[in-house]
Amino acid sequence: MRRARLGPLLPREFFLTSGRGISPTSPMNAFDNALREAGIADCNLLPVSSIIPSKCRERRWKKLEAGTITPVIMAKAIGKSGETIGAGLAWGWEKEHRLGLVAEVYGHYDRRALQLALDARIKEMADARQIKLMGVRKRLEVMKVPQGMYGCVLAALVFIL
Repeated sequence: MRRARLGPLLPREFFLTSGRGISPTSPMNAFDNALREAGIADCNLLPVSSIIPSKCRERRWKKLEAGTITPVIMAKAIGKSGETIGAGLAWGWEKEHRLGLVAEVYGHYDRRALQLALDARIKEMADARQIKLMGVRKRLEVMKVPQGMYGCVLAALVFIL
């Protein structure tokens, strides 16, 4: 019997999505509800680091088949009743399009603090590589968790192989 060889996996496309979820039962149910809102709850999510390959192109959201193993860069914040939580991504391309960088920020942030933290994080990543990024964009989710609930916000960059 032959074994299949798995070579390097280079994503061809990616899309951005985000969601919010609440639950009176548990933080994990709030997370599942946020994944459902983002449209990726039925995928097997595989966390990856923050590099977009050079030939990978951005596309609109795509419905993925249930059970698909799905590489994802995700920022996720979970909170309790009355807390403000935020999660966001910033992404941009090196000026010659050799690679893209993605910064994640999550925690107890309001919208303004989240934007400032993302700006600082993506700038530091680019500076460390001595590159200039072009057209940095952001995707944010912020919520005040309702009374008696758990809450989750997430932003995800989803790769398609």
